[in-house]
Amino acid sequence: MCNASTDCEKVAILNAKIAEWLAWDKNESTTAALRDLVAQKKTEELSRILLNRIAFGTAGLRGRMAVGYACMNDLVIVQTGQGLLKYLEEANQDLLRTNGIVIGYDGRYNSKRWAEITATIMANAGYPVKLFGQMVPTPFIPFSVKKYGCASGIMITASHNPKDDNGYKAYGPNGAQIIPPVDANIQKSILQNLEPLDTSWNTSMLAKTDLLNDPLDEVLEDYVNIIKDAILPEHRELNERVNLLFTYTAMHGVGFRYIQRVFEAIGIKFVPVSEQIEPDPEFPTVKFPNPEEGKSSLDLSFKTANQNDSPVIIANDPDADRLAVAEKDPKSGEWKIFTGNELGALFGWWMLHCFRKKYPDEPLDRVYMISSTVSSMILRTMSKQEGFNYVDTLTGFKWIGNKALDLEKEGNKVIFCFEEAIGFMCSTDVIDKDGITAAFQATTMASYLYSENKTLSDKLAEIYSTYGQHVSCNSYYICHDPKIIKMIFDRIRNFNGENTYPQEILNNKYPITSVRDLTTGFDSSQPDNKAILPVSSDSQMITFNFSNGLICTLRTSGTEPKIKYYTELCASPDIRDESAIQATLQELVAAICEDFLQPKLHNLIPKSD
Repeated sequence: MCNASTDCEKVAILNAKIAEWLAWDKNESTTAALRDLVAQKKTEELSRILLNRIAFGTAGLRGRMAVGYACMNDLVIVQTGQGLLKYLEEANQDLLRTNGIVIGYDGRYNSKRWAEITATIMANAGYPVKLFGQMVPTPFIPFSVKKYGCASGIMITASHNPKDDNGYKAYGPNGAQIIPPVDANIQKSILQNLEPLDTSWNTSMLAKTDLLNDPLDEVLEDYVNIIKDAILPEHRELNERVNLLFTYTAMHGVGFRYIQRVFEAIGIKFVPVSEQIEPDPEFPTVKFPNPEEGKSSLDLSFKTANQNDSPVIIANDPDADRLAVAEKDPKSGEWKIFTGNELGALFGWWMLHCFRKKYPDEPLDRVYMISSTVSSMILRTMSKQEGFNYVDTLTGFKWIGNKALDLEKEGNKVIFCFEEAIGFMCSTDVIDKDGITAAFQATTMASYLYSENKTLSDKLAEIYSTYGQHVSCNSYYICHDPKIIKMIFDRIRNFNGENTYPQEILNNKYPITSVRDLTTGFDSSQPDNKAILPVSSDSQMITFNFSNGLICTLRTSGTEPKIKYYTELCASPDIRDESAIQATLQELVAAICEDFLQPKLHNLIPKSD
């Protein structure tokens, strides 16, 4: 019996949701899991997964695969597909009717099935669907949206997340990831179309419909041809002449087949990490399938490279939209894993070098590079000396991609964009980060430098010597309790009283000159205290500028239970003592984490090496 009327009401609501799920879900595995929870009287767990719902945001959906509305499963995918369909019909039915939608998937559990469910919903409504017949890299979806003029693109992937996760990533008709208010409008449409149609589950209809086709061969050919057209003829010849051997890992993801085609086209020789060639949803050889995690994810790459006397490692994450690079020091034999910011500096130099070679008479006043606000400011520094333009955006390629399109609509040329989380966009043929084209540029850049008896590390040192040291320290803490995360950021916003932010660190040794809070829209550097960049009230993000040139951003992750910190100390080219710069940075980072985040008090879990 219930102890109070409110308890009875809660029980009734939960029982109704249990009955609803069992009536709607046609997946035997998840219905069995739900019945098991009911039999075990796991009321708290049932409430968590049935009375809460995973929300459709600018990254689409991403979460753990399990039963319940709060997780990723067949029923949630059906509801999402039905809601997306109604949104697209209202937003641009004519485009949907003529050019349809493109759908891809990676090698994770359920990815292919969820792509087919989405395709079934669209085809049943009478709209053409381009469904890739094999696993593809995520960049193929924005590329295809742009190529075919589709109304939308959907990629079923959780990128570099752990094996128990999956996701549903959406692109707009411009080929870029969706941004507000599109995400909120799709979420609203999903909530208005929750009851699944019987036809939404019937994926067998895909074998019979004329509305479905597989664009893989055509897309792959066009994609490779664009890369072949982009490479300078002398660089293609250089790749073959230098004959530098690269090591490549697909990280148990989809990248190998596509990297192989691209490297053959541009004359790159490589040896794959054999244990990680084939897609494997278990990711058996890595703790985290994310090359950004560093050495722990690249152990087999080091082994393969050492065995084959290969000086450079190229790594994609499982959906091949990110790129990591490591290089062996020819003197010490130690491996250096380049950070995303260091690669951003190298790519920035290289893309400008190639542009000048290809268009020697074209001025740079309409040329742009872009990075996110949490990334290194090296492109901004370079732009001031070299004469091209630089802008920053909010975190995420959804903002970078849409900004690039806006600039090109105004007659500008965007030649490179990056984010510190090893995401690189080396052309606007793909309006998103692309680990395949980035691999093409990275290997060709390495061949060029090695032909001049320079390493990538040598060139990076030259860049910092020319433009000044840009020393970064980025990491994160794990926090599974949203209430604690909110408490931490609320304290920062009321540090010395209501609506006051920190003004210094270490007893005023390092004064803070300005604060920008893109959760609230506050920016003390602006005359009206209002931020120029868009406000993102559904996430936490505060940036501090220090008098000594340090920039520090604290933010939450949209897809993981993390509090991230990004710091960079930008020094003058006149300052040559990198160890002193590093020491100052480390002192500041330690103090910021201790004073602002209070990791011990809140039991925050630091990133493991």
